Amino acid sequence: MTERSTTSPVTNDPYTWLEGTYDEQAVAWARDQSERTESELYDDEFELSVQRIKTVLDAQDRIPMVTKRGDYYYNFWRDAEHRLGLWRRTTWESYISDAPQWQVLLDLDAYAQQESHEWHFAGSQLLRPAEGEAHKRALLRLSPDGGDQVRIREFDLETLTFLDGGFDLPVAKTDVSWIDSDTLLVGSATTEENTTRSTYASTTQKLVRGQELADAEVIFRVDQTHVAAFAYYDSTPGFERIVTTDALDFYNSRVGVILEEKHHEIDVPTDVQVRLHRQWLLLAPQTDWTHQGQLFPAGSLVLAQLDAFLAGGLIEKVVFTPDESSSLESLTFTANYLLLTVLQDVASEVRVIELNNNFAQSVLPLQDRMLSVSVGAVDDEDEDSGDDYWMTVTGFTTPTTLLRGTVGGAPREIKKSPERFDAAGLDVTQHFAASKDGTRVPYFQVSVKDLELDGQNPVLMDGYGGFQHSMTPGYAPAMGAGWLSRISEAGRRPVYVMTNIRGGGEYGPRWHRAALRENRHRAYEDFAAIAEDLVARGVTSRKHLAATGRSNGGLLMGNMIAGFPQLFGAISCGVPLLDMQRYTQLAAGHSWIAEYGDPEIPEDWQFLRTFSPVHRLTDQPHPIDDYPAALIWTTTSDDRVGPSQARIMAAKMMDLGVGNVRYHEPEGGGHAGATDNESTARMLATSYEFLWRQVS
Repeated sequence: MTERSTTSPVTNDPYTWLEGTYDEQAVAWARDQSERTESELYDDEFELSVQRIKTVLDAQDRIPMVTKRGDYYYNFWRDAEHRLGLWRRTTWESYISDAPQWQVLLDLDAYAQQESHEWHFAGSQLLRPAEGEAHKRALLRLSPDGGDQVRIREFDLETLTFLDGGFDLPVAKTDVSWIDSDTLLVGSATTEENTTRSTYASTTQKLVRGQELADAEVIFRVDQTHVAAFAYYDSTPGFERIVTTDALDFYNSRVGVILEEKHHEIDVPTDVQVRLHRQWLLLAPQTDWTHQGQLFPAGSLVLAQLDAFLAGGLIEKVVFTPDESSSLESLTFTANYLLLTVLQDVASEVRVIELNNNFAQSVLPLQDRMLSVSVGAVDDEDEDSGDDYWMTVTGFTTPTTLLRGTVGGAPREIKKSPERFDAAGLDVTQHFAASKDGTRVPYFQVSVKDLELDGQNPVLMDGYGGFQHSMTPGYAPAMGAGWLSRISEAGRRPVYVMTNIRGGGEYGPRWHRAALRENRHRAYEDFAAIAEDLVARGVTSRKHLAATGRSNGGLLMGNMIAGFPQLFGAISCGVPLLDMQRYTQLAAGHSWIAEYGDPEIPEDWQFLRTFSPVHRLTDQPHPIDDYPAALIWTTTSDDRVGPSQARIMAAKMMDLGVGNVRYHEPEGGGHAGATDNESTARMLATSYEFLWRQVS
């Protein structure tokens, strides 16, 4: 297990005493500030908000999304009676009924009583059974606090118990896959020698049952200055192999395959994303790529046969080429088809590619462009359902529907979520704002149809703008219950705005790369331009405008506080990255250098400082009265970003005399901010209540 920091690094910064995650003085400060925030916010109205949100999270008629393995459909479920959750499974006939009968495999609440410790379910991996047999074993990922570090335990699917003397790997940042019933492929950051500077595993080992991890054979190793060594065993019959990835940084990697104990590196530029499926090799260049005289533009998808490419670099087909308004969002394989989800101005389209018919293409018929659609193969190895796919359809005011179809036929509705909040009279519209450099930036607005354009409407803007992550429409019952369902004292229903700023993936790699490193300011200018557009259109005014963001979105919020404070009435800044001078030395920060830059390189620090909120507070000071009311929050157990950056930003703002800043830091929840429905409801209610009381 990676040792937790209990002391503060020594620097000239007066706030480094807050960097020790579990440092007694730092924890005491965080506790005092959290108690202050709770004493002001946690009243009867707040508790009603918690209950409204928790009710929709606990609802028994939610869609239980499932994964098919063999004859069973697996699901993880939490509700009011099962706080830590149930790992369970059922049959297809039972699943499609109105009242499915579930076989509980593991009750996490009962397990917590047995262990005298709470473990949070973080996923499972089943061992491929012998042909004709049922699944018998699984590896379960169990987090002690909701963070990224997990314990791996072997579970017996016949006795429904953890296997006595089975695989049991200690808590660490660990990736694992089955090779066979007695052998695992393990990458685990358990010691300094096998951990990268980014806090991930630098080695992959072959662990045999009964063997200590320290004695396991190392089959793959990367330089510790790289992000990580990733590897998995592909057990697909006829295509057994180990796939390796040397993650040089967040966007550059070298991928290879180990076949018959020989390692073959796939010879493409390091910024070409690589994926393998059976005989197919998929290549997605992030910048224009010329290969054997042929140009493949950034954002395209290239298909090759793995054997032919390894032998001579032969390309089979370009199956997707983007244009100015489109980008590839995701893909999935059925037995005979490749399904691509494409965004057209952030609206979903599903394209079908026939793998056995000269790659002929067609489009699945969809209806409302304000809805998001995602598809995923059900089980491409099942003879009876190999070309079946799941389709989920969702929108801001449209509850999620789960459908199942077979390529070539119309999908049928399997489950539909009931309405969780009153959306009557709400309208979803798409708008475009002109950023500082003239770029048209889209955003969605959810508001009443007859919205009065007099600047008096409470508005919540949401944004992210990084890591090529796309913000797309989706039914968010907690947001509906916590924000859209409110009525202000003036009788106004609030407005929700989802932004599609640069740095995201809404228009593919070009949209993402437009806000990388020294161009990061474009993401912040985009968000500010949307805020100004909302005011110019009469939707709201500064005193009624709130904004929220988490993680990289927390960095966005930090730059709104420090760079554009005059635009907002209130901001919620969650699990944020805020100190761009120290971020590479804290938690997993070193892995994000490709996104932001390296502060240890003087030329990089020059531009990093311009979007480092902690530094902007004094480098680009604003009048104290300009700053919006700000809630800065994190969790002590966040082992991805770490709590120190949020602590430092809040402390510095307080020391500068900003009176309307509040800080909140519960212990558990990790980077997600919550571990169960209760803590999720309280986390969301804290943010919504703070913002609502400032701008309503």
